[in-house]
Amino acid sequence: MIKGLFDPKRWNALFQAFPEYYIPGFLMTLKISLVGLAVSLALGVVFGLLSTAKFKPFRIISRIYVELIQNTPLALQVVCYYSILPMLFTNTGFRIPKFILGVVGVGVYHGAYIAEVIRTGIEAIPKGQSEAASSQGFSYLETMYHIVLPQTVKIILPPLANQALGLVKNTSILAMVAGMDLMYFTDSWGSERGYFAQAYFTSAVMYFIICFPLARLARYLEIRSMKLPTAKRLEITADEEVA
Repeated sequence: MIKGLFDPKRWNALFQAFPEYYIPGFLMTLKISLVGLAVSLALGVVFGLLSTAKFKPFRIISRIYVELIQNTPLALQVVCYYSILPMLFTNTGFRIPKFILGVVGVGVYHGAYIAEVIRTGIEAIPKGQSEAASSQGFSYLETMYHIVLPQTVKIILPPLANQALGLVKNTSILAMVAGMDLMYFTDSWGSERGYFAQAYFTSAVMYFIICFPLARLARYLEIRSMKLPTAKRLEITADEEVA
């Protein structure tokens, strides 16, 4: 396989197939990643807030979702969606697009991890700030919106960027259900021609093009977050404001 990697004839065949196989797969991976990230952020915010709510049933619902998703493989989840969701439309003849399956798969999976990131970020904010807001007549939602969440965002940005990076790479699991993503077309062309070295090397380069900027962004945000005030300092500031 390594010897065939430098075969000009094989590379010429790949360049000819590139517009038909790799471009559509690359674009589909981008679309699934962007929409899936939006879904995972929405789910993460909702269940992250539920996990810190004072109403215990909300916290239980959040824990069930997080534990169920985090402790089962993504591949198994995607196969379940592929097998179970179409049953909802058995009598209508409607077929769920592979794009929707992909978005649901990576969105629900990473939503559980983002929920934990948000929960951790909220709990990192000193309780004194929430208590001070409550003493000033703020409701729970007002406290979250005006005081807690703005500070939480600065803390959780680095792990959120890492989740986005992981989400892009996990879209490759959709090749199992013919998700029309980059890995699906890579497998198709590689199996059809037998030029696996060229197929997977090119696919790796295209994933790198998407993931490297996200990795650099995550590192930048991580370095920047180290310069933020510590929780102790934030608590002192909140006490001074109340005084």
